[in-house]
Amino acid sequence: MKRQAADGEFRSNLHRGGAASVIRITPEERSTAIRAAKSMGLRVAGVDLLRSNHGPVIMEVNSSPGLQGIESATGKDIAGMIIEHIEKNAVPARKAPPKPKG
Repeated sequence: MKRQAADGEFRSNLHRGGAASVIRITPEERSTAIRAAKSMGLRVAGVDLLRSNHGPVIMEVNSSPGLQGIESATGKDIAGMIIEHIEKNAVPARKAPPKPKG
């Protein structure tokens, strides 16, 4: 999703009047976002990028990203998609070995 600031505003936050639109990210942007999330130890994250002449630049990594903007822009249930992904890829917990008696 791309956020665009309102006229006269430099911040593109949706609650500050910014607008959201669907875009196709580049493979480099995707790789950069994934590496940023992994470097923070996150499997689910929101990564804010800027497009620059030198490639994508990370602005911030959010461990608890707001989903309202991207769900509105895409018309998709992103939260539901995350839950489905977690359920599909969950590994059952291993039982701890019994403690010795005595």
